Amino acid sequence: MKRDFLNLFDLSSDEHKALFHRARALKDARRQRRVVTTMAGRTLVMIFEKASTRTRLSFEAAITQLGGSAIDLSAVNSQTARGEPLADTARVTGRYCDVVMMRTFGDERLAEFARHCEVPVINGLTDGGHPVQILTDLFTIEERFGAVAGRTLAFIGDTASNMGRSFTEGAKLFGYQLVLASPKGYHPADDVLALSPGHVRLVSDPREAVRQADVVITDVWTSMGQEAESKQRLSDLASYQVDRALMAQAKPEAIFLHCLPAHRGEEVEAEVIDGPRSAVWDEAENRLHVQKALIETLVLASERLREMEPALKAARG
Repeated sequence: MKRDFLNLFDLSSDEHKALFHRARALKDARRQRRVVTTMAGRTLVMIFEKASTRTRLSFEAAITQLGGSAIDLSAVNSQTARGEPLADTARVTGRYCDVVMMRTFGDERLAEFARHCEVPVINGLTDGGHPVQILTDLFTIEERFGAVAGRTLAFIGDTASNMGRSFTEGAKLFGYQLVLASPKGYHPADDVLALSPGHVRLVSDPREAVRQADVVITDVWTSMGQEAESKQRLSDLASYQVDRALMAQAKPEAIFLHCLPAHRGEEVEAEVIDGPRSAVWDEAENRLHVQKALIETLVLASERLREMEPALKAARG
């Protein structure tokens, strides 16, 4: 028995609140140079089938600072590159470690790995979502405004991206209003929009989206695996750059978020991401603190479930 984190719905609203509370405590401990060793003796395996900077750094730093250790298993250096079934890799990996973070392409690949792995699996990014980043962004918003619920978030650009989809999924769960500004063909699918009825609005005009927004968000226009579409995407999204004029339409206290890497001069103007309204660097740092809390939550909850398993089996007869 275990707890995975493959999407935002794998934790309840109360569990998300507890996670943010713990992340704040861990951030305070880090700043006060207090050592926390709740993961002493535990090992995190990080499986990378996509390139990474912040995910790699933050997860390895997180488990290390909690007293554990990390193993970096890139796809090109593992036997999966030579045809080993993913299920076999998952079964073996689960025998060696206490938690796995997987960054891959299709969601079905992540789900298959989680099915066959006996320890918690965390979604470090898939084509269908980036839930650890969304948790970080919402934690950053809570830091700035005291609460996420009731705030208005405007996501500008390719809102059908994994970031756009995860923000859409989280709107009802966290109680925020989300306005998505995209040209035709760049909005999330209907089944994704149906996850947060009454909390998501679609518009084509980015200026309309940011009016009364507390947070303005964008992401790269060409994600990993979409490089062949880059020229078309740059053309389609050219009028969706977040620049100073667009930020001026938002609330005076509104902040700017970007999960990085950023392409200055494309999806965002340099003066915005490097300017006083940008919370991007706090956002990037918060990956560390939120993921510490997430690792703790999943590992300790899964260990409790395993301890209870014999009694539960006996009760079932």
